[in-house]
Amino acid sequence: MKTDMITFDEKNQVFNLSNNYISYIFSVEEGKILAHLYFGKKIRNYHGNLQYPRISRSFSANLPGSEDKTFSRDTLPKEYSSAGEGDFRTPAAVVKNENGAYASFLTYKTYQKVNGRPKMKGLPASFVNNEEDAQTLIVTLEDKVSKLEFDLSYTIFRKYPIIVRSVKVRNMGTDTVFLNKVSSMQLDFVGKKFESITLPGAHMNECNIERNPLHHGLAVCSSNRGVSSPQMNPFVALVDKDTNEFSGEAYGFSLVYSGNHKIELEKDQINQVRLNMGINDYNFSWKLVPEESLQTPEAIMVYSKNGLNGISQSFHHFIDENIIRSKFKNIERPILINNWEATYFDFNEEKLLPLVKKAKDLGMEMFVLDDGWFGHRNNSRSSLGDWTVNREKFPQGLIHFAKLVHEQGMKFGLWFEPEMISHDSELYKKHPDYLMHVPGRMPSPSRHQYVLDLGRKEVRDEVVGQIDKILSSGQIDYVKWDMNRHLTDIYQADLPIDKQGEVYHRYVLGLYDLLARITSKYDNILFESCSSGGGRFDLGMAYYMPQTWTSDNTDAVARMKIQYGTSLIYPTNMIGAHVSVSPNEQTGRLVPLDTRYLVAMSGVLGYELDLTKLTSLESEKIKSQISNYKKLRKLIQFGDFYRLKSPFDTNQAAWNFVSKDQKEALVFSFNILSQAQPVFTKTKMYGLNPNFDYEDQNGGEIFGGDELMDMGFYDEIAKQDFVGKMRYFKAI
Repeated sequence: MKTDMITFDEKNQVFNLSNNYISYIFSVEEGKILAHLYFGKKIRNYHGNLQYPRISRSFSANLPGSEDKTFSRDTLPKEYSSAGEGDFRTPAAVVKNENGAYASFLTYKTYQKVNGRPKMKGLPASFVNNEEDAQTLIVTLEDKVSKLEFDLSYTIFRKYPIIVRSVKVRNMGTDTVFLNKVSSMQLDFVGKKFESITLPGAHMNECNIERNPLHHGLAVCSSNRGVSSPQMNPFVALVDKDTNEFSGEAYGFSLVYSGNHKIELEKDQINQVRLNMGINDYNFSWKLVPEESLQTPEAIMVYSKNGLNGISQSFHHFIDENIIRSKFKNIERPILINNWEATYFDFNEEKLLPLVKKAKDLGMEMFVLDDGWFGHRNNSRSSLGDWTVNREKFPQGLIHFAKLVHEQGMKFGLWFEPEMISHDSELYKKHPDYLMHVPGRMPSPSRHQYVLDLGRKEVRDEVVGQIDKILSSGQIDYVKWDMNRHLTDIYQADLPIDKQGEVYHRYVLGLYDLLARITSKYDNILFESCSSGGGRFDLGMAYYMPQTWTSDNTDAVARMKIQYGTSLIYPTNMIGAHVSVSPNEQTGRLVPLDTRYLVAMSGVLGYELDLTKLTSLESEKIKSQISNYKKLRKLIQFGDFYRLKSPFDTNQAAWNFVSKDQKEALVFSFNILSQAQPVFTKTKMYGLNPNFDYEDQNGGEIFGGDELMDMGFYDEIAKQDFVGKMRYFKAI
């Protein structure tokens, strides 16, 4: 029997969650308030010396009925707080009572400890295959007046420096209440001088790394677009000033959710820091009647004493093993050709077949048919919602074309955008009410399309029924699930007036129901999520779909930054990356084919260009690239990934992959802009075994692992922009 990772000291009322890497400690304080004590490197045995000091704070609320002015409710570090309890910092929860008062006071009631990770109904969440690999603590707080109960869930995993948190609110009283805010977690820090790292961006410019010192007051990182969004990924890291990729303390937080999210960082008047993370309270109000409950999404908390690469390694391994359910997570992903940038909407079966044949000759393994195969769609203005084959483009049917692809020995993939509807569609003519819209107002188009009201079961049933007719053919090996606009005209037609504040969240719950039904039935299909690229790159989608199209921007130089930032959280085998034409369709930039390949092969490799227009030299080069990637694919997709040089900070980028047994390593280095007077630079590898000797597979030279990591090697000088180099080492 493995040792308990969760203990409760009855005498001192202290909860301790510890494994071989971390400890998370909190206590029941005076007044039955749950007080945070510690989260960080493992503590062998906490002896109770960290009780929060007592000191009078002017204007601070004290405990009800107490004359003790030294118990300051607005400075005590807490596990969870609510509006109206005398804590003037940003609360984790806001409750509107039936009498209109925003008042609640959460105090400790009880706890329970369970083995494993209890399932969460209707939401994606972490899981374990063996109950002994995790333990869960559920601490119940109550508001004695309203009889609301907040179950704070903490799961600690035996193999990771990770705590997973969530909250379930239960109405045990007789009055209806409205939850105007319910964060998934709160964490208060004392004595930390943090800087924050976030991942802001935009369409075709996702996951920029932004690092800022925390200032007094409130900083908010959020999305109110109905999706997690390219504007702000649901992630934040808190780091020391001197923390870098390789050393220093770092805390990482990510939300397992695909809708509106909010991250709040508040530095108070005595330099304490509060972090709240959860569903965005923007236009959010959840009606909670007696005996009903609301479950929040999970928040994942990672601690590292080894810098940013440390938190990334924990995220990567945890996501691969405990978030992604698909059986494809352990299978090498196929090298694909996507026809979008080759043909856009202008294609038919006759035009596509030479592209398929060429892809096969070059060694590609899957043909993906993108937008335009359905309804009467020849542009972006029609047919969304009509998932029937366009007979003008495929006179003998889509399945006939899929079989032709299979006859070439290739897999066949298909693009869908199931959450959307066009005015010019048969579905709209039949069910105009399926379009999300506010009564009496004209809905707003975006990209000539509208949003289906996925909160309604009959709408989801329609989508499932149409997609099922295509997928049940058994000829589809891969689905690219796209979403090309954000939510507007927020209203759910079958909800009463006092529940319209639930629409954003109900849309996401409806989406998860849709994904669960389809992906569980067709678990033999590899699903890739997409939202105009990385507009919904989050762990909620990863639970259902093991990879994501990272960005519509296929320019290799732009992708260096996008993929570098994305790797802070997400593993390589989630990051879809394609070699496209030069000059690039999005930027017009001219980039050498070798560099385009090196950047794209640093993710799940694909190609997206007209192969029939390649020169013979380009064809031979791509054929060689594909052959090479197949030899290295396992190392890239399932090895450990380490960032070495940031393209955000320098004129260079570098990263390396290391096999689990440290016997193989790949290192990539890029020089972005050429200089007349170049500065000599070195690249030092990371994650190797210092006691191994490694042979360079190109030149045959032998290097010690310590030599490659501590001394490194000089980067080559080239009188050319956008030059990349890859070196492959094997232990001898």
